[in-house]
Amino acid sequence: MLNVLLMDSGNDNALLEHSLIQHGFNCMRIAYGTVFLNIISDIKPDLLIFNVQSPSENLLSDLLSLNQQQPLPVLMFATDGHIDTINQAINAEISAYIANGFDCDRLPSVIYAALARFRQHQGLKTALEDARAQLEERKLIDRAKAILIQTQNFTENEAYHTLRKLAMDRNITLGEMAKNVIAMAALLK
Repeated sequence: MLNVLLMDSGNDNALLEHSLIQHGFNCMRIAYGTVFLNIISDIKPDLLIFNVQSPSENLLSDLLSLNQQQPLPVLMFATDGHIDTINQAINAEISAYIANGFDCDRLPSVIYAALARFRQHQGLKTALEDARAQLEERKLIDRAKAILIQTQNFTENEAYHTLRKLAMDRNITLGEMAKNVIAMAALLK
């Protein structure tokens, strides 16, 4: 059963709460406020739902902070369908922004679409972080090889195999060995 946290922020959420429960979701309803991020950390819901006229700058800022600290799928129903508001919501990494309110019959499909979009977005973020880490490690390895080529008169192939052997002998990654070589070269300057 999916644990949904329904955030009260001005609109009457009784119908939305009833619809969530009727569709089999475990629903908790609390008021949005200044301790928003602390409440989320304590409750740890599977999905966060807002039903607002238009998201405030504070709300969008809080949601962006939430996504940076502990990513969570967020579904927002709003009456404001202005393109600038939608773009601001997407920039705050809201999983789904539904303009012009909600439809009780479509609620489960909208929730599952928001969850799917969140998982896809998280997968892309993870892949991007992995690619950045690999690129950074590659740069370190290239710098370490350049140091070995310059100081030991190695060929590029010899420098790489030396780094690799040193890493294997010490049971560390090639990137860590490259950092060690760079640090040692800096000390010896």
